Amino acid sequence: MSYEVTIEPTGDVIEVEDGQTILAAALRQGVWLPFACGHGTCATCKVQVLDGDADIGEASPFALMDVERDEGKVLACCAIPESDMTIEADIDVDPDFLGCPVQDFTATVTRIVDLSPSIKGVTLALPGPMEFQAGQYVNVSVPGVEGTRAFSIANPPSDNSNIELHIRKVPGGAATSYIHERLTVGQKLDLSGPYGQFFVRKSDQQGAIFIAGGSGLSSPQSMIIDLLEQGDQRPMVLFQGARNLAELYNREMFESLANTHDNFTYVPALNEPKESDNWQGFVGFVHQAAQHYFDDRFSGNKAYLCGPPPMIDAAITALMQGRLFERDIHMERFFTAADGAEEPARSALFKRI
Repeated sequence: MSYEVTIEPTGDVIEVEDGQTILAAALRQGVWLPFACGHGTCATCKVQVLDGDADIGEASPFALMDVERDEGKVLACCAIPESDMTIEADIDVDPDFLGCPVQDFTATVTRIVDLSPSIKGVTLALPGPMEFQAGQYVNVSVPGVEGTRAFSIANPPSDNSNIELHIRKVPGGAATSYIHERLTVGQKLDLSGPYGQFFVRKSDQQGAIFIAGGSGLSSPQSMIIDLLEQGDQRPMVLFQGARNLAELYNREMFESLANTHDNFTYVPALNEPKESDNWQGFVGFVHQAAQHYFDDRFSGNKAYLCGPPPMIDAAITALMQGRLFERDIHMERFFTAADGAEEPARSALFKRI
């Protein structure tokens, strides 16, 4: 048995199978609903029931208070319809969002490489194509680890039969420790995707500023390659931050892209270069490299930020001080066990603010 759920204000209608949550059904039919934790504790997916009935599931009393339940609010990640329904969600309809349906895959590990001392590149072959937008992510199930972990896709959408991931080993992280120490070529991993609202607003032809730290390079890498493959002529600048030269991975690839595309500029920055690095480039944090390059004037661009919370916070402050407004700043924060994420952690659990 299934029920129809109408989502306002967009008017989308989804089919929800018996026992399926509203959120799961929506994502698998290419309809985006805001969410973060996915298991009833953060309240990001809270919606108003306008008509019909639902089992509220295991919604946390802190995320969905008694008074809200009485008002007909539910969490889409937990709520299971018991009739046809109409709900109202806080949705920003973005014309550049393609709405690729979420699918489930059993993928095969085909390549594992050391990108840096702390980051591995893992390539997974899918049994069939997965349509996605550059900047989105997948949820991966790691053997012996509770829950799933979210990792950004590093390859462009033109290669939709493979998934490339950049995975940093997180101190105390069960999933990333397994991947770094035990994962082997030929192994099978279950994953689902694509997820996320982090993508290039291609209809806006302003210049694009990409600021990446650590394994946060994955999303900008996918975005930049996709734009260049499509022949996009907007000016693009990638600022890549790392501690030292050994951690500055894929440098040669981006230098090659900069040499062959007049509209793409690559600016690496090291904040603690070793003497043996003989570093001649920018020394400082990645947001400082952006300030220096643009002379603190960022207007006329859209910015895409991907990396750990301290980097994101510093970059937002720098961009806004340089006259770039909130509507032109898009981001993915990487929350890991090292950042104090609650267990079971979803490393990295991406949240957009």
